Amino acid sequence: MTEFNDDEKKVHVDDVLEKLGAFGKHQLITMCMLALVYSTNSMYNVNYVFAVEDVGYRCKIPSCDESTPNFTTSWLIDAFPDVSDVTIKQCSHYQMLNQNGRECSFNKTSVPLECTDFVYEIPNSFVAEFGLACQDWKQAMVGTVHSFGNMIGLLVQGQISDRWGRKTAAVFAGTMGAILGISKSFAPSFWFYIVLEGLEAAIGDALSPMFMLSIEIVEKKRTVLFQMILLNCYTCGLIIMPFIAWAVPYWRNFLRVLYAPTLLILTYSFFLDESIRWLFSKGKRERGTKLIQKIANRNGVQLDKAMLNKLEYIGEDASNVINDRQLLLKTFKSKIMMQRFLVCLVWWFTITLINYGMMIGSVFIEGNKYINFALLMLMDIPSNVFYWLAMSKYKRKLPLICSFIVGGIFCLLQPFTPKGYAWLGLLLFMAFETLATFSYNIVYIYTSELFPTYTRNSMHAICSAMGRVGSLIAPQTPLLLSYWSGLPSLLFGLTSLLCGVLTLFIPETANCELPDTVQEAERIGKKKQIKEFTLLASENKRTDTGDPLLNEHCNETT
Repeated sequence: MTEFNDDEKKVHVDDVLEKLGAFGKHQLITMCMLALVYSTNSMYNVNYVFAVEDVGYRCKIPSCDESTPNFTTSWLIDAFPDVSDVTIKQCSHYQMLNQNGRECSFNKTSVPLECTDFVYEIPNSFVAEFGLACQDWKQAMVGTVHSFGNMIGLLVQGQISDRWGRKTAAVFAGTMGAILGISKSFAPSFWFYIVLEGLEAAIGDALSPMFMLSIEIVEKKRTVLFQMILLNCYTCGLIIMPFIAWAVPYWRNFLRVLYAPTLLILTYSFFLDESIRWLFSKGKRERGTKLIQKIANRNGVQLDKAMLNKLEYIGEDASNVINDRQLLLKTFKSKIMMQRFLVCLVWWFTITLINYGMMIGSVFIEGNKYINFALLMLMDIPSNVFYWLAMSKYKRKLPLICSFIVGGIFCLLQPFTPKGYAWLGLLLFMAFETLATFSYNIVYIYTSELFPTYTRNSMHAICSAMGRVGSLIAPQTPLLLSYWSGLPSLLFGLTSLLCGVLTLFIPETANCELPDTVQEAERIGKKKQIKEFTLLASENKRTDTGDPLLNEHCNETT
């Protein structure tokens, strides 16, 4: 009996966070700093869609072209094989019948000659400046290298964040991203640009540590609302980006305008505070306590000193002698953790494949590519609000299952819509985009709640990084159209349905505190022994959420 009374006197980190509030002065200032990272990071992940835009090109024929040739000419149709109304990309031309005359005529029965020089539709475009005519694979390579660099970077960022802190990782990555991004705008050659693109993605992505910081600075029940606001900042970045590209069409200036604002992240070294939960997980109790008092003063909250004295963080090892590698291995050695990890890998592969595939495909839709992209991204805002409402009422698991399965069905139906009902196919496409974003948002936060604090960022980063294989494959999905127009949709739909089924094996986490150890993480979703639960209830022992009813649900197998 004495044992339980002693436990009752202990105060946990979530109790303190609840006292400090979720939307006090401190949290709002921090949210503003996080908003800059969220909104700019969304642009950095896909800016190559506009920076490395697809442009037309044709052979330059000195005898026919002027010193400053126009892309379109009166003899264009006669000179090149297979000229169509779509983007002109010609790598050969017919032999001329009269090379010295002013009138240019060509022998359409001759064997086409390979072009040695080119005229570009947009002379100062990325493709033109680096001479990428007839090398379309190099354009696609930019996006692939960025995705690969991002995949590697997530592994590195996770380790830095868990070892040296969320703030340190975020400031370092954000500053390097700004420097490397601006450096890309001065790239003298294609391969130099590719190297900078890979480095920027690998060491310049601050979103992962910033996300961890955002979910650890507020109490658990306010996390979803806090994230919903930040996710809309992320979406706003995607909506604004095409209009920046429209207003600043020259790709070098476009990159400078995008990356310059994030130089401000360097100042976060002085203004951004570390995660309280991370400080306590690393045994930095004194720093953590001082930060709590600082936040309380800033928010005008009175904290009982006795409460801070009772504050206890249940870590893996009080002497902090277990290194980060051993902690990560301990997580992987757990059978339950490994099962969750494998499901998370499938989640991340699917959501990156679908979301990146749809973003890349949006600029090829007929019409204004800038407006098309913005409108598609605009669908994410109602999805973010729906995400908040659904998770507030229906937790995590049920909304994720429904979004995966319903979205998968929509995607499978889309290729079979009658040709005379194009609006129906577009409607299904937009509905699937909304559900895909909804799934992405849930997976992002769900993954972080399944693993313990000391390896949370590392596990989240590993899942995200390995899942980025989907974003590597996404640029190749248009190639499937040559076999059947509905094949990409079939691939998206089937993987989405698979994720819906696998989610059935993952426990609900909505009403549980963020686990700090492997043992606590393993207990999520497990039934407690009836005897133990009765004893705890009779002693009114403190529960994981401060509410015995919520704790009962938290430990219920779902």
